Amino acid sequence: MTYLSPLGYLLGIEGAALLRGFREGRADRAFVEARITEIRTLLDVSALAHVEGVTASPGTISAADVYQEWAPHYDAPGNQMIDVEQPVVRRILDSLPVGAALDAACGTGRHTAYLRELGHDVIGVDASPDMLAQARKRLPDVDFHEAELHRLPLPDNAVDTVVCALALTHVLDLAAALAEFARVLRPGGNLVISDAHMLVSYLRPTLARRPGPDGRPSLLTEYHRPLSAYLAAALPLGFQVRHCEEPRHPRRSPDTESAPDPLPTAMSWDLLHWCPQASAAALDDSPLVVIWHFRLDGTGTG
Repeated sequence: MTYLSPLGYLLGIEGAALLRGFREGRADRAFVEARITEIRTLLDVSALAHVEGVTASPGTISAADVYQEWAPHYDAPGNQMIDVEQPVVRRILDSLPVGAALDAACGTGRHTAYLRELGHDVIGVDASPDMLAQARKRLPDVDFHEAELHRLPLPDNAVDTVVCALALTHVLDLAAALAEFARVLRPGGNLVISDAHMLVSYLRPTLARRPGPDGRPSLLTEYHRPLSAYLAAALPLGFQVRHCEEPRHPRRSPDTESAPDPLPTAMSWDLLHWCPQASAAALDDSPLVVIWHFRLDGTGTG
């Protein structure tokens, strides 16, 4: 069980701001004293202290369940992860030769559409029927398939480019997914991956969702990995690193005047408004996603 406490989360952000400030040389005396004062203030806010946390059960909701809820508004403006990921992925795709392409875990088809614009012959694959429904509305003439990443419905050496965006965090066996990408890629083919950065899981923890089978709020199981895990899975398959980038949270000018009204009623990232200076110090300019460009050398031996 995981107990998600709003006050505990805010205190954690204050601590992260202090530790990052120490590490990066930005924690002067005024900053440190401001954090300590704010911690004391948060502890003294009776309304905040009495907001009940949520005891949630990890692994009691599936990615398919979550994407069923997300599908209708996944592409809505304001998805910060997409905002920083998409320009980098598109810059890489712009540099690749046009050919046959697979958008693996295509979701609503945002990268599928861009690959089409570039002239690729594209196939889309996703495990979520609800996300695929959105993709088919957007691109009715594209060939979409419902399938898992470790069982792609393509023959060997079928495509020149594979894109897999913001999906591997839901995959238990990273090596199996990358082995499938290597199988369907032609020698010299390109693999472009984006994924949630491991640091995100510490600073913006997964939020509880609707009750699972045990009646408790549920937590989606996610696999946030260090950069070394991608290399350990990719290099033995014959993938060569062409580029790696870690786009970051944009810097903001925090509003230090007041906390929002009304008071928070549940664990939420919106709580960050209660400590704007600390949240900016902890989160801003920190890695949000990781993006890899691999090329398959064609030998499969590394």
